[in-house]
Amino acid sequence: MIPDTARMMEWIETVTSRGIRRPGYPADDWTAAWAAERFTEFGLHDVRLAPVELPVWRPVTAALVVRLDADPSRAVRVAASALPYTTPKATVSAPVSREVVPGAIVVPEYTFTELPQSYLRDLATAVHDPEGVFDELVQTLPFQLDYLDVIQGVMDGGGAAFAGALTGVPWETRDYYVPYDAVRRDLPAVWLSGRDSRRVLALVDEGPCTGTLTVESETGPAVSHNVIGTLPGRSDQWVIIGSHHDAPWASAVEDASGIALVLAAAQYWAGVPERDRPHNLIFLLTAGHMAHAAGTRAFIEENRGLLGDVVLQLHLEHAARRCVVVDDELVPTGDPEPGWWFTTGKPELESLVAAALVAEDLRRSFVLPPDVFSPMPPTDGAFFHPEGVPLVHFLSAPMYLFDSADTLDKVHEASLEPLTRAAIRIVEGTAGWRRA
Repeated sequence: MIPDTARMMEWIETVTSRGIRRPGYPADDWTAAWAAERFTEFGLHDVRLAPVELPVWRPVTAALVVRLDADPSRAVRVAASALPYTTPKATVSAPVSREVVPGAIVVPEYTFTELPQSYLRDLATAVHDPEGVFDELVQTLPFQLDYLDVIQGVMDGGGAAFAGALTGVPWETRDYYVPYDAVRRDLPAVWLSGRDSRRVLALVDEGPCTGTLTVESETGPAVSHNVIGTLPGRSDQWVIIGSHHDAPWASAVEDASGIALVLAAAQYWAGVPERDRPHNLIFLLTAGHMAHAAGTRAFIEENRGLLGDVVLQLHLEHAARRCVVVDDELVPTGDPEPGWWFTTGKPELESLVAAALVAEDLRRSFVLPPDVFSPMPPTDGAFFHPEGVPLVHFLSAPMYLFDSADTLDKVHEASLEPLTRAAIRIVEGTAGWRRA
């Protein structure tokens, strides 16, 4: 009864074909309306678009020119990519430094975190690793652990501007959408590609240099929408099945794949008789994940009276292929990126999730506490956790997650149907549960 892989990939391709889906962008607004049409088509009840106020950010231009003070004819000119929600318009001329120096354009080198899966296995409550790869597999995460505070040290140290050198990113890119919390930071800030960074730093290493950083972007208020639909069940309790519909780029994995997983669940449960649905169901595609989960926070505020009757909040994000890098290019493999299943620490829920992973052979999966990395899970639905709502949040974190390289070939197609079936198993397994 679930949609097949071809159908889900068709949905993903439809969404990505509209272009960049940042909060407040036309492609994201179109996607929300399109998803609401699918909910209605499937037969969901009370389908609606709930408005969410959030800030929109659009980059215009960014560039850096660096000249050797001893010989100004020696210069490096590079294009750059502005950091979201930093100073919207500025031209800064100042000394260039690798280290944080007051009044300087600071060019710190940035690398991604390498996470041995054997370390994560020790933190998990359950794993499904029938291949036995976790002993040796090391995952490249798409960030450093302080990624939301990446420019804070330069701000605190009085730097005039930040020009992050992506020399430690495994492939060649400057399209890095971090930080993504929509916090306004009063500092001109850009990312430089690894190749361009090395050119800049090589000149800086020759002697004192002066740089001119130019950046321009547009910011302002916008209104996006949560997409909501419901189905009645045989219980007076609720299950919420969600993901988000916005993205840093056109982004197939982040999170067109999550949209497809929620649509697949909605179509399946719409075809099940009411008496066979274990609880009332809410299907939720939120706005503004790239704006500090604005849609999730808005939904919680608007539905606080419901939260005490929610037996499970199930979030589905990122059916991703693992990639390797060959000659500075990302090459998709046939393997899934390791999957994280953040699960509230209730033994019956943890056992239910672990059993679903085995039943659907979702290899390279971890069942993890929601607070294993930080007080909340690193998911769009994170804000349900401090509300005490029992949750199961599926997420993978491929190294290209915040990059324009997140294209259709990065979706792990073979996981789409098993992930949908596992989500169904988990919801079915809550039959008879009550929050009390």
